[in-house]
Amino acid sequence: MVPIEKIGPKRVVVGAHYGTGEFIIQRVTAIILAIYTLVLLVGILTMPGFTYAGWKNLFTFTCFGIPAGQVLASLAMFSLAWHAWIGVRDIWMDYVKPVGIRLFLLVLTILWLAGSVVYFVHTLWRN
Repeated sequence: MVPIEKIGPKRVVVGAHYGTGEFIIQRVTAIILAIYTLVLLVGILTMPGFTYAGWKNLFTFTCFGIPAGQVLASLAMFSLAWHAWIGVRDIWMDYVKPVGIRLFLLVLTILWLAGSVVYFVHTLWRN
């Protein structure tokens, strides 16, 4: 039997660069959320009156026939859910040691985030 080499490009590395993708995703989603927050602030500050119609227009305006307000709000919500998933998942994995409780909390987090996104999409895109 030939011994398995533990060096070189074919070695099994657990944990090395594991979080690089998540790190980049969190930074990208944070940038999307920051830009969307600025867009909302500008929209609120330039609103002639703080009315229901003005507030609704922030989320339903169109640009060249495309529902830009709804698309931007949906992108922000998906970014928020993905950003929250990575952060909360890491908290559960770092601080909750019993596997059963951790799995329960992870599933609960997924259900909560998925439900929030579905509720948001239903509310924003209904006629």
